[in-house]
Amino acid sequence: MSIFSKTLDYVKDRLGKTRDKISSSISAVLTLGRKIDDELLDELEETLISDDIGVETTDKLISELRDAYKAKKIVNSEDIVPFLKEHMKGYWPHVNRQLKTSTSRPTVILVAGVNGSGKTTSIAKLAYTLSRNNENVIVAACDTFRAAAVEQLSIWAERIGVQIVKHKSGSDPAAVAYDACEAAVARGVDYLILDTAGRLHTQKDLMRELTKIRDVVAKKIPEAPHEVLLVLDGTTGQNAIAQAKMFTEAIDVTGIFLAKLDGTARGGIVVAIKDQLDIPVKFVGLGEKPDAIAEFDPDEFVEALFG
Repeated sequence: MSIFSKTLDYVKDRLGKTRDKISSSISAVLTLGRKIDDELLDELEETLISDDIGVETTDKLISELRDAYKAKKIVNSEDIVPFLKEHMKGYWPHVNRQLKTSTSRPTVILVAGVNGSGKTTSIAKLAYTLSRNNENVIVAACDTFRAAAVEQLSIWAERIGVQIVKHKSGSDPAAVAYDACEAAVARGVDYLILDTAGRLHTQKDLMRELTKIRDVVAKKIPEAPHEVLLVLDGTTGQNAIAQAKMFTEAIDVTGIFLAKLDGTARGGIVVAIKDQLDIPVKFVGLGEKPDAIAEFDPDEFVEALFG
């Protein structure tokens, strides 16, 4: 069992706002006894799109619904939610969503994301969970452009009891990454997690700096970074897709950490990410506490969405 696993009841509880919004909007369309017709399907399509399910995925679901109705596999509106759940679960093939690790120490995790996405808190959750599993962890404060970012990571490191490598505010981020790699190797730690500047994905010069950090790490530690996680704010909706595309071009993102799902009614963005990007959602953030992290499980997520 993954050290990041949570129970279905825990996930359901944290996705309460998302579930309430989706359930109420779908219930408004699927009133008891309503017959399935073009008007109902059109309303359902609008509802799913407004819930951030994604246009392409919604089109696919509605098309499958039409075919199932014509084939008499579903008869009335009460059959639609079970149908949606079954088919949405099938959109995620079985892949390994666990954190990638190196066969030799350390495993290097590069973490990126725009300011305000919940990146530093997400790093703290990863580091805390790993350290609670008796793994030695170093975090590196490569977001040197903002003094507050270094301070925030320092506070988290002290709070959760992990080591930190940092320089003065304004230092070269790649130099911090270099020193962090040296420290991780010298101390024989299990994991090195690098926080990078909260770059706007539209600023190409800053994205190039991020690529530089990745290249420095690759030269210092063979095959590193072993995991490149992009933290996306679950409240941003479809804008998260644009962010993911730009970051992937710069640093070859290997996994998504979707943060702030506990405080949003837009959890359908998880489905849209699968629809438009070939990047697995690996983790979801479900609160502010250090242990409020879960490995993404499609079946549990769909059950939590629909109650």
